[in-house]
Amino acid sequence: MTLSSTGRTTYSPKRTWLAPLIYLLAGGALLGLSTNLAKLAGDIQLSALAFLFWSISGAALILLVLSAFRRNLPPVNGRTIEYYVISGLLGVAGANLLFFSAVPHVGAGFVALIITLPPLLTYVGALALKMERFQVLRAAGVISALAGAVTLAFHKLSAPDADYLWILLALIGPVLLAIGNLYRTLRWPEGVSSDALAPGMLIAAAALLLSVGFLPGFSLSVPTERSLPIMLIAIQAVVFAGQFLLLFLLQKSGGPVFLSLLGSVGAVVGVPVAIVLQGETAPEGLLLGTLLIGTGIALLNIGKAKRFPGGQAQE
Repeated sequence: MTLSSTGRTTYSPKRTWLAPLIYLLAGGALLGLSTNLAKLAGDIQLSALAFLFWSISGAALILLVLSAFRRNLPPVNGRTIEYYVISGLLGVAGANLLFFSAVPHVGAGFVALIITLPPLLTYVGALALKMERFQVLRAAGVISALAGAVTLAFHKLSAPDADYLWILLALIGPVLLAIGNLYRTLRWPEGVSSDALAPGMLIAAAALLLSVGFLPGFSLSVPTERSLPIMLIAIQAVVFAGQFLLLFLLQKSGGPVFLSLLGSVGAVVGVPVAIVLQGETAPEGLLLGTLLIGTGIALLNIGKAKRFPGGQAQE
């Protein structure tokens, strides 16, 4: 790492692609674990809304304490409140409520798979908004990852017991995630760090979920006869805290398209966990789909490294 004549921090080409790759792999692994925890929560009759609200609240508290320790609390003004609320709605409350609600009906493996769909939507949006310049390698990476997801999703939809309503509802989630990826990049508050924005977004998401809890037919209650629901919420809170902190770090260092590959990594982790630990049936086309997704991640990594031939990046 060196300092340029303009005072901007510069990094070696290795640092330019290595940090986003580490954030991507770690964040994707936590995302894959999260979908399986949602399946376990459903199995013990813990509602998706209650599980999501309490675990998001716990994650917000963890990140808030971390921000206070680092003396970097989330700033509160009109600009950042807008950012927290819209980011919390699109990327946390809305998308995850759809995913967690769908898990008991379509399985944790399928939800882990469809979270791989945002790359194409994000890439097309980024090109349309001139946030990305067209690059053959990066386009090929997105197409490869999408092809892997489509291969796996096609077999799920063709199953005789497919629940089409919940499949369609679950597919709205990736659209929200893609819009959220673009929004967070376009509206990132100037001069605010990722570890200050993450708790602000989660606090806003928890507030949105709390408001849903007051609607007829919804509840935030948690069964207290056993300790398992509390333990699951605590584990999910830690997973969410790590996942969303890594999401913001990846957003800053890798951009919206690279960020959207979190779902692809999540599928590679989440589907085997659902098969081995949850007893779900291995989806047909799993090997081909995984190879295509892995190829897509590799191509996008190569494409990102080529975007910064001088090794420069902004923190």
